[in-house]
Amino acid sequence: MSRALNQISKSPFMRRIESGKLPRRFTQPTFTMYNGRTDPLEHVSHFNQRMAVHFKSEALMCKVFPSSLGSMAMRWFNDLKEGFIDSFKELNREFGARFMTCSRISRPLDSLLSMAMQEGKTLKTCSDRYKEMFNEIDGDFNDVAIRTFKVSLPVEHDLRKSLTKKPVKSMRRLMDRIDEYKRVEED
Repeated sequence: MSRALNQISKSPFMRRIESGKLPRRFTQPTFTMYNGRTDPLEHVSHFNQRMAVHFKSEALMCKVFPSSLGSMAMRWFNDLKEGFIDSFKELNREFGARFMTCSRISRPLDSLLSMAMQEGKTLKTCSDRYKEMFNEIDGDFNDVAIRTFKVSLPVEHDLRKSLTKKPVKSMRRLMDRIDEYKRVEED
């Protein structure tokens, strides 16, 4: 126990960071705590957004970052060697390296192309699955995504007929049309 307490009382930051001046009227924002199971890049992005006005203060960014860590990530932080971290960039690099197994991997376009509305499923179920899959694909594939959704519907489906007669040019228009047909389906 005393060894563990001794370890957490040591700072992983180099003297330059440790002795950095903090703003007098700094009010710490509320953070989503990193639980060690989600994408570390998303966490750092969220942290950076909450701390955007203080981004130039290396010492502040480094010293506040641990307060956004949950217990699992805090154990990692406490195990860092004393005087090991010299910058916020380095802290991010170490954090990302430790939790890289939790990184979100974008899905390939093929995963969207293989979707089809299954018999007995509702338009709501199909479109919800489609939206989720679309959001996991990186890149600008709107045209392909729109056509893929249309052909994923059964030939006799009213929405497919509508999209064939009056094609949409944007994902926003597709979502509007889907919502319109979902309301009809729900009624």
